[in-house]
Amino acid sequence: MGTNSSTVNTLLASIADVGRDSRRGGYSRPVFSTPELTLREWFQQEAQRRGLGVETDRNGILWAWWGEPERGALVTGSHLDSVPGGGAFDGPLGVASALAAVDVLRERGITRNRSLAITVFPEEEGSRFGLACLGSRLLTGDIDADKARNLRDADGTTFADAARANGLDPDRLGRDENALARIGDFVELHVEQGRGLGEDGPSVAVGGSVLGHGRWRISVSGQGNHAGTTAMADRADPLVAAAQIILAVQQAAAAVDGARATVGRISPIPGGTNVIASRVDLWLDARHPDDAAALALVETIHGKAQKIAAFEGCTVSLTPESWTGSVSFDPALGRSLELALPGAPVLATGAGHDAGILAGHVPSGMLFVRNPTGISHSPEEHVEAEDADAGAEALADVLEALL
Repeated sequence: MGTNSSTVNTLLASIADVGRDSRRGGYSRPVFSTPELTLREWFQQEAQRRGLGVETDRNGILWAWWGEPERGALVTGSHLDSVPGGGAFDGPLGVASALAAVDVLRERGITRNRSLAITVFPEEEGSRFGLACLGSRLLTGDIDADKARNLRDADGTTFADAARANGLDPDRLGRDENALARIGDFVELHVEQGRGLGEDGPSVAVGGSVLGHGRWRISVSGQGNHAGTTAMADRADPLVAAAQIILAVQQAAAAVDGARATVGRISPIPGGTNVIASRVDLWLDARHPDDAAALALVETIHGKAQKIAAFEGCTVSLTPESWTGSVSFDPALGRSLELALPGAPVLATGAGHDAGILAGHVPSGMLFVRNPTGISHSPEEHVEAEDADAGAEALADVLEALL
């Protein structure tokens, strides 16, 4: 990558201390938190240093323009928020690589036939308001604006209030036809979140598809009571039922080829050490390449949960929180990516991305950069420096071919 060979790693090193989580390890950068706002400011400064014009749209999406904002532009980018205790690359790698790719294109003396924009989408992980890819869902109208405004975080703050506190007008949230029309093609570079790229092959893959996936809240209700005075035989303990439901989720998913199901969050209410809970909320994440199979798996889990809860003297309810069907990226754009990167494998991903939301509205594609650990959403997520450089170079190759 010439004189810019260390750009990606230098950029990532400059934000390496932002949002470190001393309790969980890794990084916690929820949307509109101090760390995430710091990273948004960092991006704006880096974009302006490159002479890019920066703006924030009505849904909180950052746009950095090389050329005048126009319809049908070539757009790349990713996100800067993280899951709790996440890794250093999920999101920021794509943003840093986009900035580095602009440097490479300028080094090459590329003449643009259309404008190029780098975007940063807010709340991609859904770690604060519970809905992944919220920024891109708002942009495309894939979520009703009133529903988005009324989403609440763990402290009860609505998304509308958080947006207002950060300079957005909650009444203007929602599908943005003008902003959407600016995207002629969208290409998102992202760290690979599995082991699809081997140790000896290419450093970069082309994204082919995204598994159907969704989130559901399972609420188990029982009888809150005193831990010391309530005999074991007299209890209707929802936490006992919840523990069995978690095991049932694992068993149900293991019985379906290609399925993935996870309970990664559990909240007992009221949550006292010497209190039998009155309710326990579990959050289920379920995924499968076949949408019907994913939804059938959730129904199987719901049925098992009802039986378990009844046996423990409890009741259970299942509430959908989000669903995104399986996505195949634009075939024509995919062919362009493959032609620009000869020998790059084509990988499906089980992770959700803003590109997957945009794919239903504009031609979209993805690049994945090797993660030798195969681990993501964890402090152990990793990208070697040379692979990060190769990713930025590959992104530049793709953008040059599409400009």
